[in-house]
Amino acid sequence: MKFLWSLALAAVVSTVSVRAGEAELQDTVRLYSSDRSAVSRFYELPWSDVRFERLDTLYGEWKGRLPQVDFEALDQQGRVDYVLLRNEIEAQLDQQTVQRERLKEMEELLSFRGPVQELEAARWRLKSFAAQDAAAKVSELAEQVKKLKERVEKGKKAKADKTNDIATAKEKETKEAKDKPEEPPIKVSPALGRRTANAVNDVKNTLQNWYKFYEGYQPDFSWWMKKPYEEANTALESYAKYLKEEIAEQKGKDEDPLLGEVLGRDALVRDIASEFLPYSPEELITIGEKEFAWCEAEMKKAAQEMGFDDWKKALAKVKSNYVPPGEQDDFVAKCAQDALDFIRKHELVTVTPLCEETWRLTMISPELQKTMPYASYGGQAVNVAYAKDEMKHDDKMMAMRGNNRHFTRIVTAHELMPGHHLQIFTAARNRDYRSLFTTPFLTEGWALYWEIRLWDMGYGQTPEDRIGMLFWRMHRCARIIVSLKYHLNQMQPKEMVDFLVERVGHEKFGATSEVRRFIAGGYSPLYQAGYMIGGLQLNALRKEIVGAGKMSEKQFNDTVLTYNSMPIELIRAGMLNLPLTRETQPAWRFYDLK
Repeated sequence: MKFLWSLALAAVVSTVSVRAGEAELQDTVRLYSSDRSAVSRFYELPWSDVRFERLDTLYGEWKGRLPQVDFEALDQQGRVDYVLLRNEIEAQLDQQTVQRERLKEMEELLSFRGPVQELEAARWRLKSFAAQDAAAKVSELAEQVKKLKERVEKGKKAKADKTNDIATAKEKETKEAKDKPEEPPIKVSPALGRRTANAVNDVKNTLQNWYKFYEGYQPDFSWWMKKPYEEANTALESYAKYLKEEIAEQKGKDEDPLLGEVLGRDALVRDIASEFLPYSPEELITIGEKEFAWCEAEMKKAAQEMGFDDWKKALAKVKSNYVPPGEQDDFVAKCAQDALDFIRKHELVTVTPLCEETWRLTMISPELQKTMPYASYGGQAVNVAYAKDEMKHDDKMMAMRGNNRHFTRIVTAHELMPGHHLQIFTAARNRDYRSLFTTPFLTEGWALYWEIRLWDMGYGQTPEDRIGMLFWRMHRCARIIVSLKYHLNQMQPKEMVDFLVERVGHEKFGATSEVRRFIAGGYSPLYQAGYMIGGLQLNALRKEIVGAGKMSEKQFNDTVLTYNSMPIELIRAGMLNLPLTRETQPAWRFYDLK
């Protein structure tokens, strides 16, 4: 379906000029962000050609506008913004390609999607239609979906038969072909089944939106459409459930197999470049392994102070020191105050009274702890994981051990102050337009950087505290290793869980929850690597600036926060006033791999 958006966009673009010599490209970035949001929200039609085409046009138009900017007339922050915007547009175009490839893999399984999407797109434009004709289209959908489901089921049985008896399967297929010619079976992998189940639900929601818009307002519409819609809706719901539960085996149970989608090396390389890192996936893994070895050596030292020859036995002792049920919230509040007192005493970063005032605490439900077994931050609240009465006994014990006093002490500083709460509070008040360029290497890297600094400054008062700090630091190293190896097809989910349990010392419940979250698709493939890599980047930058006497530590930390959200190499370029060009690419090798 074609619309007149290219002409409309050209008209809008022609009325908006890029101000040569403006101090920063704030207005341009804000305009791009508004345009992207407007198009994305209006063409909210997942897996549709109309959405892909419209976004391609948007990004293409904006890419074409960049050469109009007088780059030489910009100050340093303006040049940083230019590189950020260029990188953002390139990354979005790359994501379009990735999403199209994924749709191609699902195309046959979603062969019914076109008419539904066309009806909804026509509704946006208030185009008139005959209810009888629409009913004819929708009435075909249930039968189409039924046949697809049957073909997938045949593919599933053929796969099972092949495993058990190849000859029997061939004989069965031959007999069926003679009796009744049918379309060939479709063999669907669990990962593709889960992704397609979500896409089927998207189509179902699209049909529902379209139907509810007209239902009851146009009498002839309801008369023609009621039965076809009900049948189609039921068929789509059943199809999605079948793909999710029978093909992907995701039934919402603890024993559900760990399932994700491997990105592959080429796509991983592109993602790393878009995060402005001049490293290969293998080099990032090497960084993780080197840092892991350092953590392990420090674990042994702390264990010896506790009187243990085996650091895992010392870790088990630390994990057994948890607060009684019902007291974790009070303990978190105490840890928050301890961290705040420490950073103020050492004049490390500015925390305003309002920042200190405006946070609260919530408890994570047992269901959410299946993917979030430890504390997190969101909505001005630290979300606390702990045992609850409805949990199984073993899960209660694992939740308490996994959120013991010494783990919780550093986690609270990570999530609140000087970590995420301070970071998000300050970002909302400085260059907020840069939230468009969010990256885990700064978001999570900032909080991990503080774990590194607090360690260096003796925040761990006892060997038990230091083991608590080292556990999390080791965990972040492990995240680099297991997540990147997974996307390189070098490690399977079970191996990831085993690594976290055997090498880091996680509880099985926590390790399984972590891996489920790593690979489920709710995060970017590089998100887990962002913690430690980003923390190391910021610490290297601190040494470069504070170590040279160019800023005090407090000035450095306060300044980093004013940059809002962006790749750390570009923060470095801004703070050190390094040369930038239109085509600047990542080049800062902040870590010695030798």
